[in-house]
Amino acid sequence: QVYLLESGGGSAQAGGSLRLSCARSLGSQTTSHMGWFRQNPGKGREGVAVIDSSGRTMYGDSVKGRFTISEDVAKNTLYLQMDSLKPEDTAMYYCVAGWYLTLEERLWSYWGQGTQVTVSS
Repeated sequence: QVYLLESGGGSAQAGGSLRLSCARSLGSQTTSHMGWFRQNPGKGREGVAVIDSSGRTMYGDSVKGRFTISEDVAKNTLYLQMDSLKPEDTAMYYCVAGWYLTLEERLWSYWGQGTQVTVSS
């Protein structure tokens, strides 16, 4: 089992910044990839950014050039730096862990509880 705990969500003005963190606790399982997804009520989950153990990354088209994913391996912590925020970035953000570098929701095995991000215009 892998346990994921997100933090850093909150409110921001459009054009502002927020940084999300995800602390990973390892049980009997280890994973090589981590990422962030987001979801609004009534909508499906959207892949935001993912990273593998080599530092390779993938970003969703809507956040490219504005969001940056990074990982502190020593601290077992994942980050998402969100800049130039837009109201449409408002969503529940979930940390994920797994074994594939993909933005497909179904291929991620472990999910955190989520942290809310709200961007006002």
